[in-house]
Amino acid sequence: MSGSDVQLVQSLSRGLAVIRAFDGQRPRQTLAQVAEATGLPRATARRFLHTLVAEGYAASDGTVFWLTPKTLELGYSYLSSLGLPTIAQPHLDALSRSLNESSSVTVLDGADVVYVARAAANRIMSVNITIGTRFPAYATAMGRVLLAGLPPGELDSYLAATTLEPITPETVTSEDAFRQVLDDVQRQGYSIVDQELEMGLRSVACPVRDRSGATVAAVNVSAHAGAVGCREVVDKLLPPLQATARAVERDLQTTNLKE
Repeated sequence: MSGSDVQLVQSLSRGLAVIRAFDGQRPRQTLAQVAEATGLPRATARRFLHTLVAEGYAASDGTVFWLTPKTLELGYSYLSSLGLPTIAQPHLDALSRSLNESSSVTVLDGADVVYVARAAANRIMSVNITIGTRFPAYATAMGRVLLAGLPPGELDSYLAATTLEPITPETVTSEDAFRQVLDDVQRQGYSIVDQELEMGLRSVACPVRDRSGATVAAVNVSAHAGAVGCREVVDKLLPPLQATARAVERDLQTTNLKE
């Protein structure tokens, strides 16, 4: 291996160390704090931080730095490499058959949820949902599950960059109210969105977590509001959805252990 190859590997290692320096306890850090956390010289840490800012993976107010939601793209690549859609699909198919409702799995990509697996029992939205379909995370049950699982600094970055626009008359558009919604989601372990993405659509979602407890995906069941009332969402749809989320988690974690 040539000297330049060694330098390239070392640079990648240092860049990853800078990203890992940020976590739930340290979402925002100064240059000095990053240098201390990584053991890198300040000049080296500065170069990596400004590179991350230039590439959109970090932001800064001139004093402190923080990661942006774009870093989730790295996690999305990871999930894709593990075959999350393949793992989830049979569970979605079984859930959809048992409830005769549509079920999906999404991941967070920037400000949107992206559909990576789906079992459609019927078409209840005006938009045809396929793999790769995107919706604004704030207006979806799965998006709220994923946002509620973010470290505080990443959630702050998301909200700073996102305008909570009214998609329907029911959409929550107040940041204070939205933060309270996410607090409730985090506390209860699921999210219900009632006609905030599209009138006539109700959806309930649960998190899919990795072995560390981090939320890496969300799974949902959606139904027509005229056919399924809010109470039925909790009594009829939520229990089998929670069982499905646990089954996907088990399979995903088992795949991780085998690799």
